[in-house]
Amino acid sequence: MIVREVVVKNKSGLHTRPASMIVRTASRFKSDFFIEKDGYEINGKSIIGVMTLAAEPGARLKLIFDGEDEHEAAEAIVALFEQGFGEIE
Repeated sequence: MIVREVVVKNKSGLHTRPASMIVRTASRFKSDFFIEKDGYEINGKSIIGVMTLAAEPGARLKLIFDGEDEHEAAEAIVALFEQGFGEIE
């Protein structure tokens, strides 16, 4: 199991486009993927789950990966957050 902490860097938070990027990327991997915010944990492969987090800019999230390709999954998802989902100017 791999756990990473990330900060939402883009100005609009996890709105529809970043949420769909997370789900699409996570779905390419076999590993289980969960996101935790303020003690609330959701399945990171569920668009509804990701949207219910309502993660605002600056929010700290815990990403949890568990499975055979967890390292690759963690690298890909963390990169999305670090790049601000392509929304950082």
